[in-house]
Amino acid sequence: MDELGNSVTLSELIKDFQLEILYIGDHEVRINTADVNRPGLPLTGFTELYQPHRLQIIGREEHSYLAGLDETTLRTNVDKFMSARPICVIISSSLEPQPVFYELAEKYDVPLLRTSIRTSEFMASLINSLRVKVAPHFTRHGVMVEVYGLGILIMGDSGIGKSETAIELVKRGHRLIADDAVDIRKVSSKTLVASSPELIRHYIELRGIGIVDVRRLFGIGAIKETEKIELIIKLEPWVEGKMYDRMGLENKTTDLLGIQIPTLIVPVRPGRNLAVIIEIAAMNQRQKAMGYNTAEEFNKRLLKMSEEKS
Repeated sequence: MDELGNSVTLSELIKDFQLEILYIGDHEVRINTADVNRPGLPLTGFTELYQPHRLQIIGREEHSYLAGLDETTLRTNVDKFMSARPICVIISSSLEPQPVFYELAEKYDVPLLRTSIRTSEFMASLINSLRVKVAPHFTRHGVMVEVYGLGILIMGDSGIGKSETAIELVKRGHRLIADDAVDIRKVSSKTLVASSPELIRHYIELRGIGIVDVRRLFGIGAIKETEKIELIIKLEPWVEGKMYDRMGLENKTTDLLGIQIPTLIVPVRPGRNLAVIIEIAAMNQRQKAMGYNTAEEFNKRLLKMSEEKS
């Protein structure tokens, strides 16, 4: 499993947030971190911990501080700030930057942009967008579905029935996110989000039939663009004599990008209705998330009955 780095171009951000270009230069800037910075201290001349690889957001506080400086101090401080070549400077709230910003942006080739959105609102939207776009990610073979509001990644060897199970779940009113290849992104320290590569989005391959367009066949309600991964179900061929968990007391997990995802291993053999099994697994997992574990409660009853008999 190779973890891939991701990035977003400044041009994409300009388009997404309708940013006004004050100075852009002639090169394409790429952003590879979701961290942004309000450069209060760097604009006072303290640049020891200044991180120019982050997007720099200048709001009303910074603008007001700079407006109160004399011309010499203003030029000195802004020159020190811009000479570090920050990846981009964005002025919020439709504020008019001091003329020295235009001059030094061109001198040091630093993109200078502006937005009409208030600082806190803009930063929140920008960080949320960047977390998705630049998140660590990789592609995994499998099928991703949403069942009763729970995101489930179905894994298993090729030909074991993942796609057939997914199409049965769609027929039963659930939703498809991805078939065959699942793009997985780590959008926070606790959250993985799955989506489908654009080329195969909304399609399922069924052996003997071919490619099926789920959106056109079952309607827009049968598909979803993205979903959090909250449960992994691994399908494997039934092996006679192998001990499978029959109580549900085993708490298996799978490590994906450093996050432990609850995992169930479901043996496959003719006659087992995998779609129904996955529906039950989804409801049971949601019940666990709400604080009730059926297996543990049943085990407590068994232990209590055993103690009463002894």
